[in-house]
Amino acid sequence: MEIDKDKILEALRRRGQHHRAEWLDKEMPDRIDTVRNSGLLSTLNLDPAEFADQPTR
Repeated sequence: MEIDKDKILEALRRRGQHHRAEWLDKEMPDRIDTVRNSGLLSTLNLDPAEFADQPTR
């Protein structure tokens, strides 16, 4: 699964983690692979399931 980087940046900024958001914005692609980057997401205390696209009705 891939997550849009903007969703992660928004979550980090809501938590006041602006420096981490800046780093992530510079270093990561626009779409973040949750498998390849599972360690990073874990370090940032981010659950990939939170960012899954919601099904349309």
